[in-house]
Amino acid sequence: MSITPLMPMATAVWLVENTTLTFKQIANFCNLHEIEVQGIADGEVAKGIKAYNPITSGQLTKEEIDLSSKDQERPLNITNYNVDVKETEKKLKKYVPLSKRQDKPDSVLWLIKNHSLLKDSQIAKLVGITKNSVIAIRNKSYWNFNNLNAKDPVAINLFSQKDLSDALGKAERRIKRERKLKEKAQKQNLQTS
Repeated sequence: MSITPLMPMATAVWLVENTTLTFKQIANFCNLHEIEVQGIADGEVAKGIKAYNPITSGQLTKEEIDLSSKDQERPLNITNYNVDVKETEKKLKKYVPLSKRQDKPDSVLWLIKNHSLLKDSQIAKLVGITKNSVIAIRNKSYWNFNNLNAKDPVAINLFSQKDLSDALGKAERRIKRERKLKEKAQKQNLQTS
C-alpha cells in the first residue's frame, strides 16, 4: 500500500499545472484514476479546487519531480520524514457531561473526608468547581449539602489517579515546608527569649 499525499486532488491540480509529468505518474502518486487526472488537465474535474504545492509541504522535492519528468516510467516517491509527536504537558480542559457535573459536589465531599491535607484551591482545581463551593461544602453551608453523597472522583472518572497522587504529593511537600518554617520560627523565638 502506497502512502498518498495530503489533499491528493489539490496536489494533482498543482502537478498538472506546474510539471511535465504524465497523467499516469500523477494518478499513481495521488492515488487517483488516470482519467480523473486527464479531466483535471481538461478543466472538467476539480473545478474550484485550489492547487496544493507538494514541495512546500515537504511531500515531494524538486529533484524527485525532475527525475520522474525525465523518465516517464519512473514513479514519483513521496518524501518520508518522521515527525516527532510529543505529548504536551499542558493539560487541556476536559468537557464534563451534564450527567457528571452533578457528581462534582459529591466528589468534593469525598476529597474533604478522605484527603483533608488538600487545600480548597487544590480540590477546586482537581474537580473543576469553584473554590467558594469547596469552602461551602467544607463548612456544611452548601445549598444542597443534605443531599450530597461522597463519591470517589477517580472511580467516576472525573480525573485520573495520577492527578490525585500529584496533588497529594504537592500537599505533603507544602505541609513539610510549613512544619520546617514553624520549627525554625520557634527556635528563633527561644533564642531571643
